[in-house]
Amino acid sequence: MKPAHPTLAPFTPVLARIVATVSVGFVVTQLDVTIVNIALARIATELNASVDRLQWIVDAYTLAFAVLMLLGGVLGERYGARRLYAMGLVVFALASLACGLAFAPAAVIAARAVQGAGAAMMLPNSLALLNEACRHDGALRARAVALWTAAGAISIAMGPVAGGLLIAAFGWRSIFLVNLPLCAAGLAATLAWIPAPHPATDTRTGGTQPRAARSLDLRGQLLAIVALTALTGAVIEWRPLGFAHPAVAGGFVVAFIAGCGFILLESRVADPMLPLAMLRNRTFSAAVLFGVCVNLTYYGTIFVLALYLQHARGESPLQAGLAFVPLTGGFLLSNLASGHAVARYGTRAPMIVGALVAATGYALLSFVDATTPLAALLVPCLLIPLGMGLAVPAMTTAVLASVEPARAGTASALLNTARQTGGAVGVAAFGALAATGTASHVVAGLHADTVISTALLLVAVVLAWYVRTDAVHAPRRTASAPRLDGTR
Repeated sequence: MKPAHPTLAPFTPVLARIVATVSVGFVVTQLDVTIVNIALARIATELNASVDRLQWIVDAYTLAFAVLMLLGGVLGERYGARRLYAMGLVVFALASLACGLAFAPAAVIAARAVQGAGAAMMLPNSLALLNEACRHDGALRARAVALWTAAGAISIAMGPVAGGLLIAAFGWRSIFLVNLPLCAAGLAATLAWIPAPHPATDTRTGGTQPRAARSLDLRGQLLAIVALTALTGAVIEWRPLGFAHPAVAGGFVVAFIAGCGFILLESRVADPMLPLAMLRNRTFSAAVLFGVCVNLTYYGTIFVLALYLQHARGESPLQAGLAFVPLTGGFLLSNLASGHAVARYGTRAPMIVGALVAATGYALLSFVDATTPLAALLVPCLLIPLGMGLAVPAMTTAVLASVEPARAGTASALLNTARQTGGAVGVAAFGALAATGTASHVVAGLHADTVISTALLLVAVVLAWYVRTDAVHAPRRTASAPRLDGTR
């Protein structure tokens, strides 16, 4: 049965300021996923960096981001999402300054890893703050999440364009230094506009407990970090070293053993970092797997498209960056529409429709070759972000609505850890199919990647059927929880 069309609550100035504040963190974390790729040639020339050092300049950020996200979410639940979000902004700014001042590849790699740690503090806690602000109204939360997602999606799509413009005007160091005023503005807004947290509700007793009373589950944290580091590192090194290399094969074995140990430990501790009941929740698990499919296909395909534009077509870095502009428009339009679609139809329908639209875009890319006019890329490069922009806010809303508010940080961290890991796998796996260098091999790799992406998005459609269509509705508000308008 289609859910009734709810009355949309007003988007108050207080909520607008909170959305803007937490979106700053999402923007800088997502911008640094893609903006650095356009600067690698300049970094190689100025710092005399080898190809493997350039790879780790990209991957150090992604790896630290992925493996520390769960820890960032749990620390936010223990010490407060507002505090961890502010700390993440400071860490990210200092690491960006170190990147901009670095004079050796190793220094850039180390600073990029610290950037990833700051991003891991910001991302799950920005979403937890947004969820807390909208805890009384699921439809309002859907609209807020759509705006938050739009900010991050547009920053990813604009990364190559912004990088090309900044490098042309100020040099490669500017792509890192531009984060300083953004983080400073975000920190000032956090201190001024994000309200102090109220005590978390303990669902086991019905009362409240201090956040510091929760266990950090350090053994679980360590096993999760080992498992994700080994998995991501093995995938990254698979292409240059080969699967039979001891570092690659051993990485997969270590990841499997540590992952099994993590699940066994979490099933036995009293206050686990990751309550396994979350994974038994059909909506939560289906939405997280949906997110893995979306990120794996998008990050992998965008990476290969960049190779296609520069190696198969001979475009300059700036021209290649400008070719991604349609992605920005597609994300903006669909993200803004997604909040209203989720409020009216629930989460399942936008996820299904969005996945089908994006799958169509990937399928159309499978017909391009080295002589295809750039104008022919317009339709698929609009359909992919239109579909993703419709589906991702619905997916995020489904995850938040499927858990109790006190676990929003952990749920957000797990979702984004899975998506970030999926993105790393996509870049490594898809890149291996297209990285032989010649134009014909790049085009063949693009064709293979788009076929795989289309198939994975169809799998995502099936996963969306397992998401509750009414998952937009928020958990029941406690009597002590104040609304944004001051009422109870």
